[in-house]
Amino acid sequence: MNKERFGFIFVLPALIGTFIFVIIPIFCSFALSFADWDLLGDIKFVGLDNYKAILSQGEFLQILINTFVYAISTTVFAVIIPLIIASILNTKIRGAETFKTIYFLPFITPAVVIAIVWGWIFDPNIGAVNTLLKTHYTWLFDTHLAMPVLIFVSVWKLIGYNVVLFLTGFTTIDSSLYEAAKIDGAGAKETFFKITLPLLKPTTYFVTLVTAISSFQVFDLIYVMTSGGPNDSTNIIVYSIYKYAFEYFDIGKSCALAYILFVIIFVLALIQRKIAKK
Repeated sequence: MNKERFGFIFVLPALIGTFIFVIIPIFCSFALSFADWDLLGDIKFVGLDNYKAILSQGEFLQILINTFVYAISTTVFAVIIPLIIASILNTKIRGAETFKTIYFLPFITPAVVIAIVWGWIFDPNIGAVNTLLKTHYTWLFDTHLAMPVLIFVSVWKLIGYNVVLFLTGFTTIDSSLYEAAKIDGAGAKETFFKITLPLLKPTTYFVTLVTAISSFQVFDLIYVMTSGGPNDSTNIIVYSIYKYAFEYFDIGKSCALAYILFVIIFVLALIQRKIAKK
């Protein structure tokens, strides 16, 4: 048996699993986006009615705005802050390895656990935040504060992973460039903006893309901490997909909303790719 066939046998279980649990559901969900189905009755073809109904709903605009506010804010802070931290750790400060471990711990902690803990911390009655600040804010129950709290928790969770990615990017930069810049009299600011940032473009693009996609797909934090409330102020597309499917039992609209989200992410990925090329 040649190496190609031997290798194919090893990857065959993964290919079968991908086909059954990924490829088939993709085609089935796309077909259901053009149907009316409540999980119990017959499946009825309705054409583009599901898409029209979703796009014509007044609350869809609010959900779309919430999604973009959450995703863009999380992406911006979860890229800039890790970049700054990685730049500091890359200077070989004392205890750098310990800091890397500390920063990475939130990322490997289950999101549900993080949501529960931060929910307690921001609890208006017994929460540590109000106790320390001596305030009486109803953080997760306030339409103006709930979204910023979610963004803060999301950024906190993503910092460690993105720091590791940026540190990996730093290893690809030739140290002789920094030495030459130092000899030429370049300061830390000039070195960072003239050498580090330009050479970190591939890493920055990857981190930004991955963070943006994960931000558009967030569910667990919102489900546990706010359930889309108060007054739909934290309701985003992915949580609405869940509500349509398992609260309203409208599988057709749920699938249609999922493919609307797919189009949004696909378009944003194309835009980011063009920006990265320039």
